[in-house]
Amino acid sequence: MDVGVGLPSTIPGVTAEQVLDAARRAEAADFHSVGVLDRIVYHNLEPLVTLAAVAAVTERVRLATAILIVPNRANAALLAKQAATIDVLSGGRLTLGVGLGGREDDYEVSGLSTDGRGARFEEMLDEMQRHWRGGDLGPHPVQQGGPPLWVGGMVEAAHRRAARFGIGWIMGGGTPDQLAEGAERTRHAFREAGREEQPRIGALSYFALGENAEAIAQRDLTHYYAWMGEETAQMIASSAATDEATVQGYLQTFEAAGCDEVIFFPTSADPGQVDLLARAAL
Repeated sequence: MDVGVGLPSTIPGVTAEQVLDAARRAEAADFHSVGVLDRIVYHNLEPLVTLAAVAAVTERVRLATAILIVPNRANAALLAKQAATIDVLSGGRLTLGVGLGGREDDYEVSGLSTDGRGARFEEMLDEMQRHWRGGDLGPHPVQQGGPPLWVGGMVEAAHRRAARFGIGWIMGGGTPDQLAEGAERTRHAFREAGREEQPRIGALSYFALGENAEAIAQRDLTHYYAWMGEETAQMIASSAATDEATVQGYLQTFEAAGCDEVIFFPTSADPGQVDLLARAAL
C-alpha cells in the first residue's frame, strides 16, 4: 500500500515556506504523494495554485487533490486547462481527486446552488476529459488522456462515477469497514461498466505527532469541521492519529480493508510533522 502525506495548506496562517518545505521533505522521505484539500469559505490556500507551486520545487512525488470540489467551479474548460497546466509543469505527476463537497456556503459564494450539482459534476468531468483527449484548448497533458481522476463521495452514485470517469474511489473520511464496503461497491461498479482492471482505492486520515499532539489535533480539526456540529467535529478530532502506534495501526487496518493508498493530513503547519510521519509510517 502506498502512503502519502497531506500538505499543511488548510491550516490558517500557514506560510509559503512551510508548505514548500513540507513538500520537499515529503519527496526526500519517499512518500508516494502530497495531497491538498479544498474549501473556499475558509482560510486555506487554493489547492490548484498550491500544487503549481509545489510542482516547481519537487521532481518525483505525485501531486494529488483529495479532493477538488468540481461543481462549484462551474467553468469546465478553465478547470481542464488549469489541471493540464499543472500536469505539464509537474512532468505528468497530477492525480485529480474530485467530488461534490458538502458545504453550501462554498457554493453560495460561487454564485451557484447545490441543486443539480451531481448532474453538473458529471457533465464537467465529461467535458474536461474531452478537452484532455484533444482539441484546441491546450496544453496537452503529459499523461495520456489527462490526469487520472480519483472520485470521492459516500453515495452510491460516487461509485458509478468512479467507474465511468476515474481510476477508482477515494474515501474522504471513515472507518476501515466503511472503506471495505465502498471498495466492493466500486469494484462492482467497474464490473457493471465492463472494466476489467481493478479500481484504485484510497483513504484519508489525520495526524499530529510529537509534543502536544492531541491538543494540536483537537484545535485544528474542531475548527475545520465546526460547520458539521460540535459532536461530529469532536468525533473527527478524536480519530486523528497522535502517536506512532496509532499511525501503524491505521496503516494495517486500511491495507487489510483493501486500500491502495492512504494519505495522512497534518493538523499542524510545522513541516517537521512530515519527518515524524515518515518515521512512523515508512
